[in-house]
Amino acid sequence: MSTDSEPTTKKYLEKNVLEAARDRMHYVFDEFDHVYLSVSAGKDSSVMLQLAARIARERNDSPTFDVLLVDLEAQYRATIDHFEELIDTYDDAIGRVYWVCLPLSLRNAVSQIQPKWTCWNREQREKWVRDLPDRDCVLSEDDHPFEWFEPHMEFEDFIDEFASWYAAEHDGTTAAGIAIRSDESLNRFRSLTSDTKQRFDGKNWTTRVMHEDEYLDVYNVYPIYDWATEDVWGYVSRFDLPYNEVYELMWKNGMSIHESRICQPYGDDQRNGLDQFRALEPETWEKVLDRVSGVNFGNLYARTSLLGNFKSEKPDHLTYEEYAVFLLESIGLYCPELRDHYTEKIEGWLEWYENESYEETGWTAEMGLEDIPDAHPDDMPKQKWPSWERVAWAIERNDFWMKRLGFSQTKGGREKLEILREQYGDSLIDPDETDDKHLGEWAEQQENDE
Repeated sequence: MSTDSEPTTKKYLEKNVLEAARDRMHYVFDEFDHVYLSVSAGKDSSVMLQLAARIARERNDSPTFDVLLVDLEAQYRATIDHFEELIDTYDDAIGRVYWVCLPLSLRNAVSQIQPKWTCWNREQREKWVRDLPDRDCVLSEDDHPFEWFEPHMEFEDFIDEFASWYAAEHDGTTAAGIAIRSDESLNRFRSLTSDTKQRFDGKNWTTRVMHEDEYLDVYNVYPIYDWATEDVWGYVSRFDLPYNEVYELMWKNGMSIHESRICQPYGDDQRNGLDQFRALEPETWEKVLDRVSGVNFGNLYARTSLLGNFKSEKPDHLTYEEYAVFLLESIGLYCPELRDHYTEKIEGWLEWYENESYEETGWTAEMGLEDIPDAHPDDMPKQKWPSWERVAWAIERNDFWMKRLGFSQTKGGREKLEILREQYGDSLIDPDETDDKHLGEWAEQQENDE
C-alpha cells in the first residue's frame, strides 16, 4: 500500500517536495502547542488539510488541529460539498471546525457605485446565494463566540482578529497553516516571508503574526509553499484523495490545470469569475448575478447581442445618472471597447453643453454640468435640452452613434463597428435586436456579405 512518503517528481534539495512538506508538518505538530488550518476548499488548502490529517493518523495522536473556513456565501456548490467531505472524512484528525458565516465586507469590483458588498447580510436574506449550512460548527451572526466581531468588518480584519482571539483562547504557541504556494502567488509569498518578518526558530516557511503593532504567539506556516500545480494534482492522484469537483468542470470547460482557480465572482478578475460561474454552475450563476448591485445588469448582456436594446427599466432607487453608470459598467463587463466608445461620446456631449449656449431652449454658456437635471424636463424636447435621463436613454437603446445626444454617423464610427465585428463576431449585433434603422441596415449588410 502506498504511503505519503513516496516521492513525487520535483526535488527540494535532497528531498522531493512531498517529503519536505511532511517534515514541516511533523515539525509543526512537535513544536507548536496548537494548530489551526485556514481552508477555502480550493485545491491547495484541500491538499494541505489532507496531508496534515494523514500525518496525524500516522502519529496516532488525533485530533491534532482545528480548521477555519471563512464562507463568503457566493461560493460554488461543489466547493461547499467538498469542504463537508473533508471534515467528515478526517473528523478523527480534526478538533474544532470554525465554519464562519458572518456578515463581512468584501470588495465589489463590478460596481463603482457600490464598491463593497456584505456576505450573509441578514437584511438581504432574500437575495442570499445560499442558505446557511445546516451544521453544528457553523458560526452565524446570531450564534458565534467572538465578542470583538462587528457586522460589516473587513475580511482581512476578521482574519487578524481571529488569530488574536484564538491565541488568547489557547495557552502556548499557535501555528496557523496557510496553503500559499510560491509559484501561484510569488509576490505575495515574498512579502509574507521577507527579511523584516520574524520567523519561528529561523524557519523560512514561517512568519510571526502581528496584531495592533504587537507580535502574537502565533506563526503562519506554509507547508506546501514550494509545490507546483503538478505536485498538488500528483498528490491527489497518487493517493486517490477527495478533491473539489469544480476543477473537473473547469478542465472540461477548456481551462488548464494552471488556469483553474476558484475566483470570487465580484473580485478584480470579475469577468472571468462571472463567466466561470455561468459555465460551471448556471443555477448558482443566476443567484450570483442578482446578489450584488452592478452585477445583475451583466445579466442583460447574457440575454441579448452586444448592440441589442437593453431589456430593462431603471430601478426606483437609482437616479438616471447612477443608472447610466450602471449600464456602462455592465457593458464594460462584456465589451470594454464599446463602453469606452460610449464614454468618449458622452464626455464630448457634456463638454459641448459646458462651453456653448443653446439660446432657443434657454441654455447659456454660463451654465455648467451642475445645472444638468437628472430627469428630463417635461416641457423640453429631449433633443434640445441636456439631462442624465437622456444619456441613460441613449445607452439603454444601444445608440452606437449616439444620435440621441445629437451626434451623426461617421466614417470612424463605421470603422469601429468593423473592428468590433471582427473581435466579437455574431454576438455583436442581431438585426432583430435593435430599433436603430441604420445599425440594423449595417448588421443586415454584414450578414449578406457573409
